[in-house]
Amino acid sequence: MTQLTLILGGARSGKSTYAEEMARELGGDDVLYVATAQALDAEMSDRIAKHRAQRPAAWRTLEAPLHPGGEILAQRPPEPIILLDCLTMLVSNILLAREAEGEVDAEAAVQAEVRQLIEAARRLDAHLIIVSNEVGLGLVPDNALGRAYRDLLGRANQTLARVADEVIFMVAGLPMVIKSG
Repeated sequence: MTQLTLILGGARSGKSTYAEEMARELGGDDVLYVATAQALDAEMSDRIAKHRAQRPAAWRTLEAPLHPGGEILAQRPPEPIILLDCLTMLVSNILLAREAEGEVDAEAAVQAEVRQLIEAARRLDAHLIIVSNEVGLGLVPDNALGRAYRDLLGRANQTLARVADEVIFMVAGLPMVIKSG
């Protein structure tokens, strides 16, 4: 049965660990892990390596820094559980790729990606778990790019939360169920 779960939280709130535990409980080794991060520097390479090491080796990984919804649908994965980690990096990838075109174009591209993820969740007989940061609880960024990013991600999270069957907010490693259905 198709299900969409959104797991939100701040940096180091336990989002990915919780999502991976949920995926493991629901699917065992039968999980498709969709990675959106790109190893553009040594620090990110180290973070990606740590994420790989902590998840089960049997899980299939699909690297999709852009267009993950389309990539998921193109594969028609047999896995009953699909874990996308994370929307935060996807929005960053889109914004940086379209920075010269402006925020309106980036907003349209982000919302198109979100719609494609929702479409993938609807068309597949799978449980799609999406991890995303909640970046709107802190300081207002001091530059235009940071503010655009915060706004784009906030609106993307709202769009997903509206249609999600379940929304979980992580605080200090503890899950708070915001929406259950």
